[in-house]
Parts: sequence; C-alpha cells; structure tokens
Amino acid sequence: QVQLVESGGGLVQAGGSLRLSCAASGRTFSNYEMGWLRQAPGKERDVVAHISGNGDYTYYADSVKGRFAISRDNAKNTVYLQMNSLKSEDTAVYYCTARTTFGRISPDGYNYWGQGTQVTVSS
Repeated sequence: QVQLVESGGGLVQAGGSLRLSCAASGRTFSNYEMGWLRQAPGKERDVVAHISGNGDYTYYADSVKGRFAISRDNAKNTVYLQMNSLKSEDTAVYYCTARTTFGRISPDGYNYWGQGTQVTVSS
C-alpha cells in the first residue's frame, strides 16, 4: 500500500506557473511508477504526465508538452509537476497516482490515487 497526498494547487492567472507536489508514504517509493492525471468538469480523467521509478522515462500528454515537467526525488518520496504557461483549459482537479504494473499508460492503469488538488487558471 502507498498513501499519496497532493499539495500546491490554487488559483493562478493565465500565463502563470504552479508546482504541484505529491508526498508518498508506505512501501519503497522507487518501486512505483508515478503519474499526474487531471479531470475537468464534465470531462474524463486524462493522464497529464508519467515518470518511471528511477526517473529515466517520462511521458507527457500532447496538450502539456513543453509547458509541464514531471520529476521525482526518491530520497524524499516525492513527485512533482511543474506547470508553466498555464492556460484556462488546464483548469481541473489534479490527481497524483502510482502504479506497480508496467505497460500502456492510461487512466485505468494506476493502483493508488491521492485525494486531488484543484488548479484554477483565470483568463
């Protein structure tokens, strides 16, 4: 089992930046691949970014490439999502997720979820 707690969400103007953090507790953090997903009102959950256990592989949704960066610090059991050049369409609840299996990256592939943190971008 792993517990995930997100922080860092809030209200920001378009063009601004936020950094989300996710603290994990439980078993060996480096054993987990980590993801950030988001869900906007009336829309399905989408994978925004994903990182492998040792950080050598990352994935980004096309909509955030070049603007968002995922990273992790295994010594601190923490994963981050740096969000720059934010747009109104980035407004959503952002979830930190973890998985122990490998394969295709999809919203259904994560075993553990945080409670979510709201990000609101005003235009």
